Amino acid sequence: MKFSILKKDSHTRIIVNKENLDTRIAPELKSELVAIVGSGEKNMLIDLSNCSNCDSSGLSALLLGNRLCQESNGKFVLCGLSSRIRESLDLLGFEDFLAIVGTWEEAEPFFVS
Repeated sequence: MKFSILKKDSHTRIIVNKENLDTRIAPELKSELVAIVGSGEKNMLIDLSNCSNCDSSGLSALLLGNRLCQESNGKFVLCGLSSRIRESLDLLGFEDFLAIVGTWEEAEPFFVS
């Protein structure tokens, strides 16, 4: 299973269960994100704790999720980033506008109304 999707009261947590968020699974992640927002969810937590690498298509999926949540007046949070993924986001300037926390437990306060 490439993703685990856990629906919470205040958000949906999507856990990437693959080591690489790349061209092989990014299109599926994009489809999941669109479907989740289409079902009425506006807050998402992407858990990358099982993922150590992310290529440009994976980054594109993350940016799509962020945009979808913003357009729905919701929140998009990333957690569990490897040092490699975090460095990539920092190098590209994405850390300036993406909410990033260490663990999914640390993300919970983002979704409290």
